[in-house]
Amino acid sequence: MRTTRYAAAAMAAAAALTLSACGGGGESGGEGGGEGGGEAGGETVRIGIKFDQPGLGFDEGGSYTGFDVDVAKYVAGELGYTEDQIEWVESPSANRENMLANEQVDMIFATYSITDTRKETVDFAGPYFIAGQDLLVPADSDISGPEDLEGKNLCSVTGSTSATKIKEEYPGVNLVEQPGYAECVSVMASGAIDAVTTDDIILAGLAANAESGDFKVVGNTFSEERYGVGLTKGSELCSDINAAIEKMIEEGAWEEALQNNLEGVDYEPNAELNPPTPDDCA
Repeated sequence: MRTTRYAAAAMAAAAALTLSACGGGGESGGEGGGEGGGEAGGETVRIGIKFDQPGLGFDEGGSYTGFDVDVAKYVAGELGYTEDQIEWVESPSANRENMLANEQVDMIFATYSITDTRKETVDFAGPYFIAGQDLLVPADSDISGPEDLEGKNLCSVTGSTSATKIKEEYPGVNLVEQPGYAECVSVMASGAIDAVTTDDIILAGLAANAESGDFKVVGNTFSEERYGVGLTKGSELCSDINAAIEKMIEEGAWEEALQNNLEGVDYEPNAELNPPTPDDCA
């Protein structure tokens, strides 16, 4: 599955980088490139994204859009891959660690929060964005934060940091786990749950994609979610990916991608935390 929607974005100057462990079980080139020149030796790079997060990672009938997608394209370009050499792979929250460990993907850009627990099995580059956990509720709801959820039905996605946080810090909440956020929104539309929780930027995209006026984002974040690029343990790509992220920010492509993907969405990123500075690689 390949897309060329953002063909003009991100195919910048060549960088002498190497990507290992790619497509079809063989070694991929990744020798510099960018500029759409295909200098990665004809190999493909498998990038994990979400397919159900409007504005971040979204499957529009085989065309993939969103901020995560645009950042991934930019980074892949800096690694020497054209857009035609990217294979997009759906990476649900619960499967991401296994997909990296089993080499089903080469890297993951999927609202993947950097946590100490995940670092035990996954390496991260980045962060490339910082969000915060919030709540999506029906437009007429009086829920204003997690403290109002005692005894109520709350939906989140299996394997997400959002679901983990609710289990650990709000045990009085009846957590209903679903495989994806689209399923959570559908259940809330049926009236079976009172709220959906995940990161504010994801919820804003879901609200904008829903029937007009049906849902609202509470706007009371209660965590800091640092989105990283998931890599296999021991990967040597972290420094090269961080350099690509820093270049994207410096060139203004990061801001452009964010604005393009948030157009029509009622959401303002936390300006004190964004754009972030990538962590040092271990």
